[in-house]
Amino acid sequence: MHAVVHALSVAGAMAWEITWALILGFALSAVVQSAVRKATVVRLLGDARPRTLVAAAGLGAASSSCSYAAVALARSLFRKGADFTAAMAFQIASTNLVVELGVILALLMGWQFTVAEFAGGAVMIAVLAVLFRVLLTDGRVRTARRQADRGFAGAMEGHAAMDMSVRGTGSFARRLLSPDGFTAVSRVFVMEWAAIIRDLALGLLIAGAIAAWVPDSFWQAFFFTGHPLAEKLWGPLIGPLVAIASFVCSIGNVPLAVVLWQGGISFGGVVAFIFADLLILPILNIYRKYYGGRMALFLLGTFYAAAVIAGYAVEFAFGALGLIPDRAGATLPAGGVSWNYTTWLNIVFLLLAAVLLVRFLRTGGAAMLRMMGGSPDGGGPGPAGGDPGPAGGGPGPAGYGPDPAGGAPGPAEDDRPRRDPSPE
Repeated sequence: MHAVVHALSVAGAMAWEITWALILGFALSAVVQSAVRKATVVRLLGDARPRTLVAAAGLGAASSSCSYAAVALARSLFRKGADFTAAMAFQIASTNLVVELGVILALLMGWQFTVAEFAGGAVMIAVLAVLFRVLLTDGRVRTARRQADRGFAGAMEGHAAMDMSVRGTGSFARRLLSPDGFTAVSRVFVMEWAAIIRDLALGLLIAGAIAAWVPDSFWQAFFFTGHPLAEKLWGPLIGPLVAIASFVCSIGNVPLAVVLWQGGISFGGVVAFIFADLLILPILNIYRKYYGGRMALFLLGTFYAAAVIAGYAVEFAFGALGLIPDRAGATLPAGGVSWNYTTWLNIVFLLLAAVLLVRFLRTGGAAMLRMMGGSPDGGGPGPAGGDPGPAGGGPGPAGYGPDPAGGAPGPAEDDRPRRDPSPE
């Protein structure tokens, strides 16, 4: 019983430590997403040129989301005409190059991990682009597009179909400060929280349990602690495999990354572990539904290779520069609430979250929450400041609902029941 209480106390302490950072990150993301329509994103991701991939990474970083929603959104962009490589770069950036992740890494592990996360993320996208250029054939992309157009549901489909950007004319500041802008920001903010909260809670509980119950000696033997070269070579290889088996994605795997770092995994191994949030077993199954079995295996292999190479890149680059932090600097918060800067920041940002939540609920937000897991072919919200559109994807009162980019539906997009596919 004592061990259970200890595990829960560690999880609770970590949650309190990162609350303000999460609210800040999602609030900033909501402001950006309120200004950018998905139709604009599709237009900017039409090829796999370096300039396009940089734009994809930037747009993805501004569209922070949980891994499930990011995967669903990438499929949505691909169906509407985005290049497959660009859509995958967008997907990676939207879970790994986001403000809240960087702030939380700095709080729990040190600023070096934040820098490594952004630098390694750029390396991962570049490596993936090269692998796709060499290995991804046009035939495989056409097969994936046909499968994607069949519209099989994965997770967070309704969330991915929603375009919550504010409409109207005028400057960004004027639109943002309008009542519709306030509503749009509140909708993006609350929906992002709704998407991430399950994985975040699961990650905190798993990290607390492992910290309380798994002895350090196990991790030290598993990660070859005490053997400098073996530790550096083994960490990036095993880190993604631990992530795949953990079932925790996106920001939810950061608390577990702290435990692994304290246990002895290498610096590059931590980074590779975090990058593998898009390879957990449930998401691999979604890839199979979205793009077919062969493409799912292709994504597993290429994403794994890119995460490993990115891990090696930051391991040896940061090591050469003397930037790898001391493990003693990463501590699991275990104390109670005290009157320090964390508490004051949490109070301020929780008040901000409460204001946005009230606005969300007063403008039809409850109906939007019910549509989060809806159809990939409809179910977007209505306009900012109005009620959501009907579940079938029709426009809201002001004449818009889901983003219309992409034109006609795919060949199998009808109302017939869809079976779980296994086309390949």
